[in-house]
Amino acid sequence: MPRTANKLPVSYPALLKDIKSRIRSSQIKAALSVNRELIELYWHIGRSIVMRQRKEGWGKSIVEKLSSDIKKEFPNITGFSAQNIWHMRAFYTAWAEQLTNLQQPVGDLGSENPLQVVGDIP
Repeated sequence: MPRTANKLPVSYPALLKDIKSRIRSSQIKAALSVNRELIELYWHIGRSIVMRQRKEGWGKSIVEKLSSDIKKEFPNITGFSAQNIWHMRAFYTAWAEQLTNLQQPVGDLGSENPLQVVGDIP
């Protein structure tokens, strides 16, 4: 087996390059997967609030209470301030409105699985 001057096989640099490329690719895929899950979580939280406000007449104070209770249950997790939960609600309403306004056949996605569309946000 041919070796380089420092006693490594000649093919070692190619192996290292391939492994580094695969590591970077996996890191990107993992980050995209996490982002997709978070987008779906934010969508669901926003949707849940909107639906309950419409059906049950919940007011604005529910967001403050929700934020407080989430922080108590998950003290080490950030991102669930009342302001962020309002953003989640706004995120849902903005996308739900956009999906409703899309023309056929894309508009049909709104009734089937809008998370497929929303989850693909880069």
